[in-house]
Amino acid sequence: MKKPYKTQINKNIRAREVRLIDPDGEQVGIVNIVDALNNAAEHGLDLVEISPNAKPPVCKIMDYGRYKYEQAKKQHEAKKKQTTFQVKEIKFRPKTGEHDLLVKLGHIKRFLEKKDKVKVTVMFRGREITLSEKGRELLARVAAETEEYAVVEQLPRFEGRTMMMVLAPK
Repeated sequence: MKKPYKTQINKNIRAREVRLIDPDGEQVGIVNIVDALNNAAEHGLDLVEISPNAKPPVCKIMDYGRYKYEQAKKQHEAKKKQTTFQVKEIKFRPKTGEHDLLVKLGHIKRFLEKKDKVKVTVMFRGREITLSEKGRELLARVAAETEEYAVVEQLPRFEGRTMMMVLAPK
């Protein structure tokens, strides 16, 4: 696994010359590393390597503590915006009763409202495999009952002795 890049500051910058940006955000140009360090010291700030892969590397004169704080804040915001969802599974049998069906539909709706995907599975045991049409009808009914909450992401299909479909929240 690749290690995350650690920002280089002041004497740890290895380049001989750098593209310098002053504390006001103005470009100074390409200068010798010693001159850049002296310039940063005059301002009482740090020389921070912003873009190490550029030729020559881009460095800015700034307060390193503040820079680290702002980077952490940006990372936290990006993490907040990431949406996480789970795939919940609800299992049926071809001969599932009406009341059980309604209870499980309630569970499916609750999962979809929480923005989770739902994998709806119809399991066939023994000779029930001959009731595949009944399983298809059951999945079609589930899709119809949940159409205001979900879209069918994966149409019903067989995998061995199970028929499954995936519902995604709208």
